[in-house]
Amino acid sequence: MALEIIMPRLSDSMEEGTIVQWLVRAGDHVGEGQPLVEVETDKASVVYEAQTAGLVLELRAAEGETVRVGAPIAFIGAPGERVASETRETVGVGIPSGGVVAEGRSENLHRGDGVPRPKASPLARRIAAERGVDLSAVTGSGPQGRVTRADVDRAAGAEQSGIAAVAPAPAATNGAKGASSVHPLSRSQQTIARRMAESRATVPDIELRAEVQAHKLADLRERLREVTDPAPSLNDFIVRAAALALRAFPRVNAAYRDGAVETFERVNVGVAVAAEETLLVPTVFDADSKAVAEIAQVARTLAARARDGSITPAELSGATFTVSNLGMFGIDSFSAVINPPQSAILAVGAMRPRAVVDQESGEIVARPTFQLTLACDHRVLYGADGARFLTYVRELLERPLSLLV
Repeated sequence: MALEIIMPRLSDSMEEGTIVQWLVRAGDHVGEGQPLVEVETDKASVVYEAQTAGLVLELRAAEGETVRVGAPIAFIGAPGERVASETRETVGVGIPSGGVVAEGRSENLHRGDGVPRPKASPLARRIAAERGVDLSAVTGSGPQGRVTRADVDRAAGAEQSGIAAVAPAPAATNGAKGASSVHPLSRSQQTIARRMAESRATVPDIELRAEVQAHKLADLRERLREVTDPAPSLNDFIVRAAALALRAFPRVNAAYRDGAVETFERVNVGVAVAAEETLLVPTVFDADSKAVAEIAQVARTLAARARDGSITPAELSGATFTVSNLGMFGIDSFSAVINPPQSAILAVGAMRPRAVVDQESGEIVARPTFQLTLACDHRVLYGADGARFLTYVRELLERPLSLLV
């Protein structure tokens, strides 16, 4: 019986996906685990693999087509079998890993000379086209040899830290404002815009602020540099402190759903990462049970995967709390937008010397400090709840040895 391959739900917020590239054609034999299709979700572009072996009977969705979660995109069956609506079974497309094309449109799988299209992320394809880079001549460093934006940058001789130029839309005259250009949002940017607007419109948030005296933390990091390469960053300590505080205050490790508060057993901390033309939040799962050094390793790996486009929806889902740090940009403090249905988000500012009062001597001294701003969903957390949580985070960071045990 023909198996119906549907568009799976790969994240809590995913409602639809766009077919980027089919990696098979109607009539191809596929094995279990073979890449089928590259799909762009609301968070990332990923490759999906077959959960069953068989013959590709029909490709139901075309490249570039957006399909709602649960809708059929292809059928796999036995040779000679025809797709009959009354005999279709449904199966999800397997684990994250590429793309599919509707029957009759498989010409997109090959170039005009019959050479298969090289595997590349959508961003890498766009930048390669803009810079005139032949993707077939680029060695991919992504999963399964996939070409990433960084590979295209290297091939084009661009600076690794530079931002690729985006071809502007045709200019239009706009009276006194002069010429204007329209820059359509990417799918990821559209999702961010929608979810953040929903958050501001529906979440009654309150903000609490605290200053952390970080001289002991700074000293500990310097000592760790002698034995750890690289040493954990300030953000790694903050993720660890937040995770321990979430375990101590489970009401913060919660979500507001349909008039009730849902608390979670696992403590999964999302870490905001600025990727190319978007904002991604990879998840450090079970952060409360991870040492600082382990958090540092996981966070660095996830951030690199987020920036090169190889991160999967599974790695961007499941967070119960979020940490957003703009200190590296010199920002002293800021208000972060809660990512529903989470109940809170912690914003971190820059660590810099400031005048403070020494708690023992009472003298004014210059010490490294940084600002924490906790935004709370007031439907879940009242002021006192958030204050106790934030105070505990500050105490842990001001006694950093407690974060190493």
